[in-house]
Amino acid sequence: MTRRFWVSAVLTVPFLTWMVNEVIPSHPFQSFLPMKGMGIIQACIATPVILWAGWPLLVKGWQSVIHRSLNMFTLIGLGISVSYIYSLIAAFVPNWFPASFQDGEGMVPVYFEAAAFITTLVLLGQVMELKARSQTGSAIRALLDLAPKKARRVGVNGSEEDVPIDALQVGDKLRVRPGEKVPVDGVVLEGSSSVDESMVTGEAIPVEKQKGDKVVGATVNGTGSILIQAEKVGTETLLSQIVQMVSDAQRSRAPIQKLADQVSGYFVPIVIGIALITFVIWALVGPSPRMVFALVNAVAVLIVACPCALGLATPMSIMVATGKGATAGILFKNAEAIETLRKVNTLLVDKTGTLTEGKPKLQTVFVIDGWKESDLLRLAASLEKGSEHPLADAIVNGAKEKGIVPADVQEFNSITGKGVSGKVDGLSISLGNIKLLDELKVEANSLKDKAESLRLEGQTVMFVVVDEKVVGLIGVADPIKTTTPEAVASLQKIGVRVVMVTGDSQTTAQAVAKKLNLDEVIAEVLPEGKVDVVKRLQAEGRTVAMAGDGVNDAPALAQAEVGIAMGTGTDVAMQSAGVTLVKGDLTGIVRAVNISHHTMTNIRQNLFFAFVYNALGVPIAAGVLYPFFGILLSPILAGAAMSFSSVSVILNSLRIRNVRL
Repeated sequence: MTRRFWVSAVLTVPFLTWMVNEVIPSHPFQSFLPMKGMGIIQACIATPVILWAGWPLLVKGWQSVIHRSLNMFTLIGLGISVSYIYSLIAAFVPNWFPASFQDGEGMVPVYFEAAAFITTLVLLGQVMELKARSQTGSAIRALLDLAPKKARRVGVNGSEEDVPIDALQVGDKLRVRPGEKVPVDGVVLEGSSSVDESMVTGEAIPVEKQKGDKVVGATVNGTGSILIQAEKVGTETLLSQIVQMVSDAQRSRAPIQKLADQVSGYFVPIVIGIALITFVIWALVGPSPRMVFALVNAVAVLIVACPCALGLATPMSIMVATGKGATAGILFKNAEAIETLRKVNTLLVDKTGTLTEGKPKLQTVFVIDGWKESDLLRLAASLEKGSEHPLADAIVNGAKEKGIVPADVQEFNSITGKGVSGKVDGLSISLGNIKLLDELKVEANSLKDKAESLRLEGQTVMFVVVDEKVVGLIGVADPIKTTTPEAVASLQKIGVRVVMVTGDSQTTAQAVAKKLNLDEVIAEVLPEGKVDVVKRLQAEGRTVAMAGDGVNDAPALAQAEVGIAMGTGTDVAMQSAGVTLVKGDLTGIVRAVNISHHTMTNIRQNLFFAFVYNALGVPIAAGVLYPFFGILLSPILAGAAMSFSSVSVILNSLRIRNVRL
């Protein structure tokens, strides 16, 4: 397209020279009256501009007519074609025209320069648009460039060799030396280091990594040497998923785009009608030569009304916004999520892993007379060692720190939202919350008050039942993330009501909510009950966003107007959500909401530019100012104005890249 533009620009230069030399002030259209025989020369120069450089424009215009989908290229194609074909006939067979078209020498005025200039200006607009789109895609290219090309694979015998990334397989052991990029997603087997994850999370502070910690491909290793095992390679890595999500989002269409499409659907036929009316009025009552005035003004209407800016208003903003979000660790699944997030007035968040660190620690082990704390903790750790729940990890890790070795479990059973049970050393053991006791029909007795006091301190309490008798309880606390209070305050400041929904007890949930000044707490909710909470809030007329990270959150994420998946969670949650936060942090939601607000404001500005431009441009091009001020808008100036409107929309959209989140 750039090559077509430059060829067109060079061939258009002679027309500019002729226009300057031939203008006679006494008549506004003398520039279109060439000397005898000059029309043929102009035709020879203009033809490659129209039929080669402008060919893609004509093809798109023709396709819009064939497919009955009138758009900006319909008007461009009509304007260029009418002016070119008219001038071509006028140059070679002027006697075909009636006397009203001819001058004193029998020649018919031509304006190949208008057709050539319009083509050149439209091509310039196309080149600028393509370059702008290229800039909006820079986020994807930057992400792709992050991926290392090679990895250092460690063989079975301990030998090390550099291999291409494409050759890696799940399970490969890889050495990551200081300063190198982590080649793929994996887990640390040996060593420790700090890893810069800013390119995928947006957080500048390096994260400490030790044995057992997850690492993400394309992040940069610090000063330590680590050995990792590949868990995800190729298109399964987080970086590849980010690139795919950003790409899909940039191609999606926001609901507000439907407005622009509907307007364009009516607008183009109306403009064609206005152009025809303009031609008829000038042909009937215009000054001499009437037909020249009529044709020139009709073409000017077609060109100036071209809704290029209208077509760019939404997609340009969406492309820039999704790229901006990706660099800040925010992935939008589609344009609809960006638009809808702005309307959200209620945010549902889980406690564990969202408001808190998600890494609970064992705080309390309390037993009744006749039991030892170490024995009780051993039974609890034995039950929980096979569970992936953060609370289970806290109990197992707490037992390890005390040197307690868990035993084997038989008949293990997990009761969703309530607890676990099984047999350890021949004893029937159950571990869970008060709902588990209700299901087992076991009384907490004297431990009920102790449990309540621990909950008031913000601890999550689990009862230990041995052979249908409560023998003790375990308290686990999950520290609140340092970023959470500020994030909650920021959301509330912009009118978002923050509601915590958790399976924890009412007392524990209230203790956390009090520290964070949350708007509402909905506690003791089973996983399947989260969907009902979302539906209830929606029935109250609220626009709900739901933040979650587990498989059991997926239905609620899908039910909410906007589902927000914490990137530390499962793939199922990410697929069900409209927004994914690479770093599972509430501040990411604040950034996502800010992007949404800035993007929708930017789109409204773009649509305003486009509508106002057309509302002012069409009447001027039709000649409403001529009777009063003698002002006419030539097709060339109309083409320039049309290009300027598109450029203004593009430049306004690019401003999103500089927004502070």
